[in-house]
Amino acid sequence: MAGEPNKAAIPCFFPSFACKQLMGEDTLEWHNDEDNDERRERSYITHALPGSLSPSSSSSSVSKPSSSTSSITLASSADPRRLSVVSRPPTAMDPYKYRPSSAHDSSFWTTNSGAPVWNNNASLTVGTRGPVLLEDYHLLEKIANFDRERIPERVVHARGASAKGFFEVTHDISQLTCADFLRAPGVQTPVIVRFSTVIHERGSPETLRDPRGFAVKFYTREGNFDLVGNNFPVFFVRDGMKFPDMVHALKPNPKSHIQENWRIVDFFSHHPESLHMFSFLFDDVGVPQDYRHMEGFGVNTYTLLNESGKAHYVKFHWKPTCGVKSLLEEEAIRVGGSNHSHATKDLYDSIAAGNYPEWQLYIQVIDPDHEDKFDFDPLDVTKIWPEDIVPLQPVGRLVLNKNIDNFFAENEQLAFCPAIVVPGVYYSDDKLLQSRIFSYADTQRHRLGPNYLQLPVNAPKCTHHNNHHEGLMNFMHRDEEVNYFPSRFDSVRHAEKFPIPPPVLNGKRDRCMIEKENNFKQPGERYRSWAPDRQERFIGRWVEALSDPRVTQEIRSIWISYWTQADKSLGQKIASCLNVRPSM
Repeated sequence: MAGEPNKAAIPCFFPSFACKQLMGEDTLEWHNDEDNDERRERSYITHALPGSLSPSSSSSSVSKPSSSTSSITLASSADPRRLSVVSRPPTAMDPYKYRPSSAHDSSFWTTNSGAPVWNNNASLTVGTRGPVLLEDYHLLEKIANFDRERIPERVVHARGASAKGFFEVTHDISQLTCADFLRAPGVQTPVIVRFSTVIHERGSPETLRDPRGFAVKFYTREGNFDLVGNNFPVFFVRDGMKFPDMVHALKPNPKSHIQENWRIVDFFSHHPESLHMFSFLFDDVGVPQDYRHMEGFGVNTYTLLNESGKAHYVKFHWKPTCGVKSLLEEEAIRVGGSNHSHATKDLYDSIAAGNYPEWQLYIQVIDPDHEDKFDFDPLDVTKIWPEDIVPLQPVGRLVLNKNIDNFFAENEQLAFCPAIVVPGVYYSDDKLLQSRIFSYADTQRHRLGPNYLQLPVNAPKCTHHNNHHEGLMNFMHRDEEVNYFPSRFDSVRHAEKFPIPPPVLNGKRDRCMIEKENNFKQPGERYRSWAPDRQERFIGRWVEALSDPRVTQEIRSIWISYWTQADKSLGQKIASCLNVRPSM
């Protein structure tokens, strides 16, 4: 080897002839000590540390051995040239017991497989200006890793920000649910929350008029509970069959990749149930100031069950303690133009400064035995439950007091699914919820792989046991011999049975709409509750949408008819601005 000074020794933990280490300007060969295990354990490959080479060692050569003993420099464990700075035990981290993390970083650079890397600045070439060699495995590994850093973007809710904290019960609702994490006031449960925009891409501004996602993962003692909602209490459509079409209409034109109003108003002209959602989206609250000043809703109707099995329909509401604030058009343009990530930055900076965001959790409860007394279907996701009829009940508080440690691991790989519930919380027959139960888990398997629930951010914090094993990217370490159930060699048993809603099934198979559509009452009531200036801004946004050159007179007339049925004066004002004669 050229140059003797400042030599460092790297422990050789590799099989014979596997030690083909290319160390830049040193001349390396192989040493075959296959028949001498003791000698191999005491042997160290030595090389000159960066900066220690003499000028005369600028030329590089690599020669293969002609016999079992080569000219590679070996140092015994007693050799004074061996420096401990790059020595390390081969069992510093057991990947079967501890997930790989920065807590196990070595003091020097390595490959993914743990081999030392002495030069992470230059590719391996023939001479100083020669071609790059294909055998430069470190270069190939580094580029290949880079090429695969991005995973598939979420179809919806691609742009998001996450934070961690806790949920604390403040009011007793044990008469309604046997859920362990809601068992008594004072009980705290760790959570992670993801806020998001819905339609636009991962790098889009956070000031666009778009619904916002509000998803909470509770790490309970009985498994995870995912409460996956939005910042509006209702939705565009009531049946999951229409969800793909709805997203396609709201997404950019597949030909131009431009979001266009004519596509949106065309699709929703076939769905008058969407009026209620548009009364939120086109309202002043359509662009939240940031995530801290934003409400959250479970949107769908769930079911709570108590110890005796009594079921109640429930809706979840998150109310920010700092109030609700929104951006009007000019302010949204100004804020979004200066910082596309203003809401993410606000959330991160607030938590870092100790100004922890907080929300109060409320529920609304309806006894299924009394659901027929309302003029709407409690399972219709396009309807709210009026608070003067179904009052809010306080449950607890959500506090976000810790920023995530890594955006990719705890935001991009964070995965929610409404199907993930715990004993005491169950689904309802809400048609949209029933579709979401499948859709969310399916898209996570596509995006992250079949074992996405093994990722640390998605895995339960409680003990768990099943025979779901193997598959792509499985890293669950199992050393048992019995991977079936039941078995007399394995003592695992069924869990204690917990209540689920009693089945109420009576009817024939059919594809049909709900009976109580009542699409216009609640949007009209919401519009009439606003001050005149707020009403005018709402009208202006609709006039702009319907003024798209590709919107036909037929489509304009349909929308004017819809808004007239919601509120006569509203329909007349929109018609007047568009020079269209209103008709029912």
